[in-house]
Amino acid sequence: MRRPPRIFELHKSPLRDNSYFELIESPEIQNMYSLNLPVSAIRTKIRQEFERHRYVNQLPVVDVLVAKSNSEYQETLNYWKQLSHVMKYFRVEEGPTVKLPKNFMSGFLEIT
Repeated sequence: MRRPPRIFELHKSPLRDNSYFELIESPEIQNMYSLNLPVSAIRTKIRQEFERHRYVNQLPVVDVLVAKSNSEYQETLNYWKQLSHVMKYFRVEEGPTVKLPKNFMSGFLEIT
């Protein structure tokens, strides 16, 4: 199945013409929020957020995801977010290699 072209318009065209999403605004986001992360980590996280929804092909869902991504982008660059809102994308719990406990009790009793 092919992905809807809106996804490519949102992510690939900014990469091609050196526009806002990854190439120019990542250093600005790093400076605005005083992040102790390299610019490459910010770019990678932006890319991962797009890749997370790679196989979505229902148009209403794609429309909602596009609207949410535009909203997140505007809120981030207008400095309407606090540092904790930006850092939630870099939490260890959100990582792809996190293993969930087998059941509730083992997760509840686990000491980390």
